[in-house]
Amino acid sequence: MERKMEKSTRSDSVLDMSPTSTVGGGVEDIYGEDRATEDQLLTPWTFAVSSGYNLLRDPRYNKGLAFTEKERDVHYLRGLLPPAITSQELQEKRLMQSLRQFEVPLNKYVALMELEERNKRLFYKLLIDNVEELLPIVYTPTVGEACQKYGSIFRRPQGLYLSLKEKGRILEVLKNWPERKIQVIVVTDGERILGLGDLGCQGMGIPVGKLALYTALGGVRPSACLPITIDVGTNNEQLLKDEFYIGLRQKRATGKEYFDFLDEFMTAVKQNYGEKVLVQYEDFANHNAFELLAKYGTKYLVFNDDIQGTAAVVLAGLVASLKLLGGSLADHTFLFFGAGEAGTGIAELIALAISKEINAPVEEARKNIWLVDSKGLIVSARKESLQAHKKPWAHEHEPVNDLLDAVKAIKPTALIGTSGVGRTFTKEVVEAMASINKKPLIMALSNPTTQSECTAEEAYTWSEGQAIFTSGSPFPPVEYNNILHIPSQANNCYIFPGFGFGLVMCGALRVHNDMLLAASEALAAQVTEEHYAKGMIYPPFANIRKISAHIAATVAAKAYQLGVATRLPQPADLVKYAESCMYTPNYRNYR
Repeated sequence: MERKMEKSTRSDSVLDMSPTSTVGGGVEDIYGEDRATEDQLLTPWTFAVSSGYNLLRDPRYNKGLAFTEKERDVHYLRGLLPPAITSQELQEKRLMQSLRQFEVPLNKYVALMELEERNKRLFYKLLIDNVEELLPIVYTPTVGEACQKYGSIFRRPQGLYLSLKEKGRILEVLKNWPERKIQVIVVTDGERILGLGDLGCQGMGIPVGKLALYTALGGVRPSACLPITIDVGTNNEQLLKDEFYIGLRQKRATGKEYFDFLDEFMTAVKQNYGEKVLVQYEDFANHNAFELLAKYGTKYLVFNDDIQGTAAVVLAGLVASLKLLGGSLADHTFLFFGAGEAGTGIAELIALAISKEINAPVEEARKNIWLVDSKGLIVSARKESLQAHKKPWAHEHEPVNDLLDAVKAIKPTALIGTSGVGRTFTKEVVEAMASINKKPLIMALSNPTTQSECTAEEAYTWSEGQAIFTSGSPFPPVEYNNILHIPSQANNCYIFPGFGFGLVMCGALRVHNDMLLAASEALAAQVTEEHYAKGMIYPPFANIRKISAHIAATVAAKAYQLGVATRLPQPADLVKYAESCMYTPNYRNYR
């Protein structure tokens, strides 16, 4: 039956791309999840045809009251469902009505996760059709609270937990996951969840949420996604004393023990899923994140969203803002408040973009970019005491102790907050930026909302309506002097779903910085004059699937150009091909 199913779900004629093409990056579409297979009849099967009571409890195939009369007869559902037959659209309307009755965002989160556990297609249809409303629930800021309370709201495991108990057996444990054809893994060790710190094993909410967005926004099939939490302990005393904590009750492993465990994990992943599986690192602490990326970036298909994804989305905003600011990137000066993995990652990608723009070494381009950490402006006099990732930004300048003085001394065009410390862009700082620039660019990127360096209202008010404002978490529109200002959100969701999908689609073997630059340019190109008129430097999320398709196509094209794509021959129209490969959540008709 499996061979028959694979034959029936191949779509060799899709867009006439290739006589041997397989939709979805070379992995057979077993569950009929691609757009290209949407009109094909599907058999709901696991090891045998799923029917009756079991079918209603299989989230991949369950349609609830949407099962037709014929399907109820063929699959032994008579009496197991009320007699009414409803459409998926009506189910969606009813559920959205129910969700909107919850006043507490965490209750909405729990309800959505329970929906995913019983009906995946309906869950993703809700998320795709209502992305702007539901994104803050499944992602920042609500996912942060969910992680903090994960032990209390835990119902059923949604991913794979690899703890130190499994040392020496990781490959064996990976084989316990029911799906074999994995394309994207999002993994965290829970040490730096958003701006909330060490949440240990409860960080699982992040990989689960990220992969839900990979599917909803980027089109990666849910069966090809695997959320993983690596549990090496936690240094969070409150969690260690919490009777509901679900992880190892021990201090974090460090040094050789930690890196040996990560080595075993990466080796097992490649052995079990092949070299084209994308491993996305998420919310690792600075002292490990850079080392892991440097160590595995040349051997595996790996991507750190906090370093590279954040950098790409911020660069896209900067490129788009040039329409409002004028000039090129090289004409502007950038000041960062925060010099961790996000800040230095963004700074390095900006420097790379400038170096290509002016055809000069990256070292030269870095001179336009300044960073402030907890000890003040990073300058050459501090070089000996700096961590390795900060040293490239130690420029010649007298010491400056605080952000306000740094703004006055450096006179930046753009102020970029990646500190994880809330309310640090004070009234004096914003006023100083407004006195230096006609249109000061204020990017308060720290998540969740409580950690944002300033609010949209503060930025617009203190700059007397002149600021171009963007943040990491969503803020509502602000009216100032009878003008409605719509703040942009520099959300990683703009980049990582389409970026990852592009890598999977072309069978890429490695991630190159040129791919990140290409993704940034593709996103910036989606901002229209209508958006600029509202002060926006990012397009609305309502169009995110189309945006992701364009980003995926651009990334794939760059992979082919660099010679790291293995899916040959290259499709003639990468955008149309990306759209054809995207997961669609509409119900399928069963034999």
